[in-house]
Amino acid sequence: MAVEYKDYYKLLEVPRTATQEEISRAFKKLARKYHPDLNPGNPQAEAKFKEINEAYEVLKDPEKRKLYDSLGPNWKEGQHFQPPPGFENIRFHSSGFGGSGFSDFFEMFFGSPGFDAAGGGFSGATFGGFSGRRARGQDAEVPLTLSLEEAYRGGAKTITLQERSLGADGRWHFVPRTLQVHIPAGVKDGAKIRLAGQGEPGVGGGPAGDLYLRVELAPHPVFKVAGNDVVFDLRLAPWEAVLGTSVRVPTLEGEVDLKVPPGISSGQKIRIPGRGLGTKGSRGDQLVRVVIRSPKNLTERERSLWQELARVSTFAARS
Repeated sequence: MAVEYKDYYKLLEVPRTATQEEISRAFKKLARKYHPDLNPGNPQAEAKFKEINEAYEVLKDPEKRKLYDSLGPNWKEGQHFQPPPGFENIRFHSSGFGGSGFSDFFEMFFGSPGFDAAGGGFSGATFGGFSGRRARGQDAEVPLTLSLEEAYRGGAKTITLQERSLGADGRWHFVPRTLQVHIPAGVKDGAKIRLAGQGEPGVGGGPAGDLYLRVELAPHPVFKVAGNDVVFDLRLAPWEAVLGTSVRVPTLEGEVDLKVPPGISSGQKIRIPGRGLGTKGSRGDQLVRVVIRSPKNLTERERSLWQELARVSTFAARS
């Protein structure tokens, strides 16, 4: 999802090299200037206050600032921004200041600013952990890239995610988390695999949320995917298409012998049942699409034979 990029340094009117002390001073100065209590009935000041609060929320935290800085310095405020791969499973709990309303750009990287959907308000974990409310953790979703063979066969797969963990030094760190996943045979692009209880931890002893793995099929060098069907392009010589032939073609279960009927045309498909994606009862097929190739470098004998065929043939290709 593309969102509007936020230049937090520009919003706080500090350079990217600013120290934490300089960032803090800049925020306090701007917060006094734009605070809603000092600008009653001024929606522009209120909007500006929310923006500088959001910027300070990120730049005051070394971990968040490091993540934000990793995006690079070449973005301009207002540009449409698409996060790079690997950012989908990075989430922070945010302290917030002055209520909710952080931007989509903020929530894409750092999560919702403490909003407790189950409880209908801001969770106690956000404001020091004093509410005592028991709530289920949020669900999380991350992409899972599979080869076409992995998706077709299914089975066990080990995946590693990056997860935030509070270290012995009292600071947050990113640590790898390894999970064993069962891939359903025939799973399709865009399907979601649910891992119960593997999402974000609950609040106040509540249960953890679920983790959803969104399947993304990697491009394949031989096959294409069309819905539940797998497509393979079979190259034929003109005489093979005219006279018919038998050839070996690859499938996701190994090679098979395929009979090509005489008189087949380029673009026509031969179906191999049950060799596509999908579950039992709705599994697709493999479609072998014919591509007729013509020779380019002819000998004199070959050219003579083609010319003779053109003279005696009654075939009209455009009728």
